[in-house]
Amino acid sequence: MSDKMARQQDFNDLFNVKNNFYIGNYQQCINEAQKIKTSVPEVTMERNVFLYRAYIAQRKFRVVLDEIDVSSPPELQPLKTLADYFANPHRRETIVAELDKETKNVNYDNHILLIVAATIYYHEKNLEAAHRVICASDNLECMALTLQIYLKMDRLDLARKELKAMQEKDDDDTLTQLAQAWINISSGGDKLQDAYYIFQEMIDKHSSTSMLLNGQATCFIGQAKYEEAEMALQEALDKDSNNPDTLINMIVLSQHMGKPPEVANRYLSQLKDSHLEHPFVKEYLQKEIEFHRLKEQYSASA
Repeated sequence: MSDKMARQQDFNDLFNVKNNFYIGNYQQCINEAQKIKTSVPEVTMERNVFLYRAYIAQRKFRVVLDEIDVSSPPELQPLKTLADYFANPHRRETIVAELDKETKNVNYDNHILLIVAATIYYHEKNLEAAHRVICASDNLECMALTLQIYLKMDRLDLARKELKAMQEKDDDDTLTQLAQAWINISSGGDKLQDAYYIFQEMIDKHSSTSMLLNGQATCFIGQAKYEEAEMALQEALDKDSNNPDTLINMIVLSQHMGKPPEVANRYLSQLKDSHLEHPFVKEYLQKEIEFHRLKEQYSASA
């Protein structure tokens, strides 16, 4: 095989690694990444970036913390920060303070740092800071994250503009297709069916993952097609019985379907058991505390 062909093959393999990551097929992403043997430095770097990000997505933080050290390339250092942030809640304040300093003068060439910084700020519910560090980047993944931030801010108008820019950059990319589906879900109505078809096309083309099945379930719930939503979520549970999005959607669905309270409570117990740091769980526990406080206050005054 000529050098040129070998190089092209490396980039094709890398494409599969990235695609599996984007659709939430993290184990396949790791498997594909480990198969790549290359002498092209930029392929090696991207392969390692997605390999470590897939481990973080699987909550295998120790792998990343053990393997990325001071001698690792600067492009990988932000991933150690991200693993540290998720693995050590007690260090989060320090990590955010360090990020604030690091992102004062943002280097837009280092898109991994931008993605990590925006992800951490997003989890901290500091959407303004997340937007500030990432909004000027023309990297497609940064653009997809900017679009998600706009949706979280309830700025569908700005999200649509961002989608248009992504389509102009690469209309066929998996991220652009996913971004279109997110916009369709946020738009609601007839657009929910369009979003469903995008997820289905990806399942047909690649494979079904918890992320894609949850996307379909969200479309079904929005259309009041509860039986179909249940089938999609059941399949998602078979793939990963502990996925927080699936568990949350199951709680929502069981209430829509009028199932006995213990059904939703089981999923809620599982969430509290495995995902104490998830924003949904934190918010729920906060409301639970507030409810008990009001109840005691009312009992005392009654």
